[in-house]
Amino acid sequence: MALAGIESVEAAGAALASQGYLAERALALAVHLAVTLEQPLLLEGEAGVGKTEVARSLAAATGARLIRLQCHEGIDVHHAVYDWDYPRQLLALRAAERGVQEGELFSRRFLLRRPLLDALESDPAQPVVLLIDEVDRADDEFEAFLLEFLSDFAVTIPELGTITAEDRPVVVLTSNRTRELHDALKRRCLYHWIDYPTAERERAIVHARLPEVPQTIAARVVAAVGRLRDQEDLYKLPGVGETLVWARALLALGADADLEETLGAALKVHEDVERVRARKVLEGV
Repeated sequence: MALAGIESVEAAGAALASQGYLAERALALAVHLAVTLEQPLLLEGEAGVGKTEVARSLAAATGARLIRLQCHEGIDVHHAVYDWDYPRQLLALRAAERGVQEGELFSRRFLLRRPLLDALESDPAQPVVLLIDEVDRADDEFEAFLLEFLSDFAVTIPELGTITAEDRPVVVLTSNRTRELHDALKRRCLYHWIDYPTAERERAIVHARLPEVPQTIAARVVAAVGRLRDQEDLYKLPGVGETLVWARALLALGADADLEETLGAALKVHEDVERVRARKVLEGV
């Protein structure tokens, strides 16, 4: 079931904007094609540029159900697709020791659906946006599994057979590029790189997400964040999320609050904070 209201590039941009996500045309085009072509969309970029928020905003704008799979090192089929409720199986076995059949222990009532199976078996009347977040944190074996999953939108459970999606979900994968993904997975997807926004766009994002923040605070915070991003040797550059937190901090403390005192809203590594203070990066902002 296609997502309502994503019939054009402009409509995709408007849908995201309705949730406070101001997307450039290239991103709106990628979202529109992902919905229209029923092809997964891979979003890459630095942490904090708004990759995850694309899926959240798309789901919220279209009334779709958001299903999120957070990838991590060691993730496998039992985390991502299904598992068996072993405690309940054991209780059932003890309650009916004299008549229980092995097949009954691996029936639907003992099946635990994880995000990928949940997306496959979703109600056809309720569209789904499936977010596979930080896929670069998973290992090669799980990436190979995803390659098969995204090819057929089907999984095989030995005890139950093959389960295929009646309607394909809209799939958004994100990667912080902590490692390079395999070409085979990339070929299954549409691709878009999300960069840090320009100062003008970032001010617009602050106004859209935090309309109560005065322009003076928005301009000051965006200028400060821009200076921090120019320090290429920092361990972790601030993303848009940090910009919004910093703007809220100045709203609470006052527009003239000392930016260095509130650096913890933007920088999360002690060495980065000390380096910025020593260089007087924020002097005059």
